[in-house]
Amino acid sequence: MEFAVFVTLPGLVILLTVIAFADQFLRMTGRGKRSGQVSSTGFEQLHATFSQGKQNELKERQSALVLRDDEEDGAPPRHSTVDLGGGRAVIRIGPGGTT
Repeated sequence: MEFAVFVTLPGLVILLTVIAFADQFLRMTGRGKRSGQVSSTGFEQLHATFSQGKQNELKERQSALVLRDDEEDGAPPRHSTVDLGGGRAVIRIGPGGTT
């Protein structure tokens, strides 16, 4: 019968709150080994149920995790060089282009 309480919306909020307190207690005592929090993920999913904007935010966050993040995005091409100390820049148009 107790499980039926947590299937309802108020019961779910109570369960998430209890998990949040337990999670904080474990972190304070040094027993919590996780860097993230289970309760915050649960509250975000609950918020996304009622808010379309939150659903879009979670989808955007998930797609950003999948996309590749190159460090050289926006950097000049490798065949061009910039010497800031000497005040000289060499820019080549193509891989075998002229200077």
